[in-house]
Amino acid sequence: MRYMHYFESANTFDVAYNGDEYHEPWVSLTMQNRDVHYNKNKEIPLEETPLTFEIQGDGNIYWCCSEGLPTEEGRATIEYSKNGGEWTSITAGNFNGYSQSGDTFIPVVSGDVIQFRGDNPTYGISDTYQSKGCFQSSSATFKIKGNIMSLIDSTNFSTVNSFDNGAEAIFIYMFSHCTGLIDASELILPTITLADYCYSYMFYSCSSLTIVPELPATTLADYCYQYMFGGCNSLTTAPELPATTLAECCYANMFADCSNLTTVSELPATTLAGWCYGSMFQGCSSLTTAPELPATTLARYCYLQMFDGCTNLTTAPELPATTLAECCYDSMFLDCTNLNYIKCLATDISASDCTSNWVYNVASSGTFVKDPSMTSWTTGTNGIPSGWTSVDI
Repeated sequence: MRYMHYFESANTFDVAYNGDEYHEPWVSLTMQNRDVHYNKNKEIPLEETPLTFEIQGDGNIYWCCSEGLPTEEGRATIEYSKNGGEWTSITAGNFNGYSQSGDTFIPVVSGDVIQFRGDNPTYGISDTYQSKGCFQSSSATFKIKGNIMSLIDSTNFSTVNSFDNGAEAIFIYMFSHCTGLIDASELILPTITLADYCYSYMFYSCSSLTIVPELPATTLADYCYQYMFGGCNSLTTAPELPATTLAECCYANMFADCSNLTTVSELPATTLAGWCYGSMFQGCSSLTTAPELPATTLARYCYLQMFDGCTNLTTAPELPATTLAECCYDSMFLDCTNLNYIKCLATDISASDCTSNWVYNVASSGTFVKDPSMTSWTTGTNGIPSGWTSVDI
């Protein structure tokens, strides 16, 4: 038991308990009624909890920057508290693989709880998209929870729900290559309006990650989710993506090589942008059902390689757009070796490379449903797959 408190009355106890003064488990005695309260612990909302690592297995938590980043670029300094202890300052060290020199890492054992806070508007560099501070390649096994914005504003983070104007790459690479990160379901990413590259590569190659945070943002930015979960090959379920208006490359490679991904959310967007879904599910070899794609007005490269290498996908999402855009379906179903059904309502496929290699190496037989007025489809990898039956809707 960490604390013991004495109160003159039940009223003063209630004031303390309902306020913000005591959060830890404690024993209290109220003198007036001789009431004893054991372990009356008030749970703090996740929004009010600093970024927290709950350690499940021994190792190190690294705080590092991109390799070769000079000090004049402003390596990020944050503070951490271990098991409720004093706050200690730590400045990002130069990542050279698995550096354990200087004060660039925190040794941890199972059961430790580490909290982090800082006052940096961004942890990335806009021009080069390098990291000024991240937990890349931390070797411990751990879960994360709490509000990511405690790294932005150490004091008022619970009320901060936007990024500084002009800030980019805010959390780029933040947890990348943390192969012991297993659960991020209680991590709060509260920002509704995103910034360019803000979550790019955030969990890249976190190969043990099974549960990811909610993504509530509705106003996206260029490259905001690029490779966010790329290489997370233990992930089976993708988070909901509520945005209806997209930005350039916003979902590019977001789940690339998530080889165990089987469940994906609805994609409700009807206003697309260049490369918005580019390679989004590339290499998701366990995916059997594709999300609906409701947009009828396309953008250049919008679905480029979207399902490339989805070898267990058998049915394509319905493609309702009648007029295609430059490279919009380029390599969209490349190497989907079991794909045997496509419904495409396009009547104008004159745009440059709009169906280039889009059905390369699909199943040798299948059904292709088309608009009855459409007579300009060719046969082969750029049109209706060879060996398939063409059916008018």
